[in-house]
Amino acid sequence: MSLNKVQLIGNVGKDPDVRYLDNGVAVASFPLATTERGYTLANGTQVPERTEWHNIVLWRGLAETAEKYVHKGDKLYIEGKIRSRSYDDQNGVKRYVVEIFGDNMEMLTPRPSQPSAPQASAGAQSSSPRQGVQQQAPSPSDDLPF
Repeated sequence: MSLNKVQLIGNVGKDPDVRYLDNGVAVASFPLATTERGYTLANGTQVPERTEWHNIVLWRGLAETAEKYVHKGDKLYIEGKIRSRSYDDQNGVKRYVVEIFGDNMEMLTPRPSQPSAPQASAGAQSSSPRQGVQQQAPSPSDDLPF
């Protein structure tokens, strides 16, 4: 048995880049920053805070929701799986990319002008008491472009 599951809470680094494939499927990608707090060891050594950047990829309804409602600086909960891939760049150098394919997203940044949480059509779930959108996407297993 094996498990590939990631849960992240972090801040969006830039507005999602959304594109539509030839078959009409939406794909959104954006960076998400997670930061571990700094601390002091018992011997007085200071350990600084550490920020990790994650490449988030959302498909179909989640991508469309991100296009409408997710913006730079927003706090998000993302649940999904790690995927890695490689490609050759323009100079023929092999590059490796690690991405988080989101299956579930919840917006944690409150929207004061929003009377109720919007519901997306594909795979929407009710949102938590926080104002936000929670949505679960179907698995993007067979129609990956790479």
